Amino acid sequence: MEIIQTAIPDVLIIKPKVFGDERGFFMETYRQSWLSELGIDTDFVQDNHSSSRKGVLRGLHYQLQQAQGKLVRVISGDVYDVVVDLRERSPTFGQHVAAVLSADNREVFWVPPGFAHGFLVLSDRAEFVYKCTSYYAPDDERSIRWDDPDLNIPWPLDGIGEPTLSAKDQNASAFSEAIKYL
Repeated sequence: MEIIQTAIPDVLIIKPKVFGDERGFFMETYRQSWLSELGIDTDFVQDNHSSSRKGVLRGLHYQLQQAQGKLVRVISGDVYDVVVDLRERSPTFGQHVAAVLSADNREVFWVPPGFAHGFLVLSDRAEFVYKCTSYYAPDDERSIRWDDPDLNIPWPLDGIGEPTLSAKDQNASAFSEAIKYL
């Protein structure tokens, strides 16, 4: 496994070892000891899988009381994945990290608790899977506007135009109104 550091030290990209031949490939997508070696001691309680078409933007989502850490990857297609630091006492508060995750690059993105998370589908379709450190709590979930000018996230919208959003994301709050984690 290879660890790729990002601009926010707690957010990591993990490149698993891939063993391939003419039959296909094999890789371990998760191993608790990897995270332990990185100082991340967490238990995952839920796995999620979403399928979306090109131009769908999901996020930027976070939970208030049950902050979720997420270990995310793409098993089909390509997405532009973004996390925003909501930890008010963090030196990277309000900053974001983005990465293209794809079935081809097979990278795994570690999103610690205390971050908002979202992604934009770049391919015709994408299958997105992730492990969570706490259960989904719909009444606890909030959204920050994907295009908030304070965040200045450079979403790759060429060839997409206006992204497709859920009603919840269309009514998302400004970053300045977001609940911050201490």
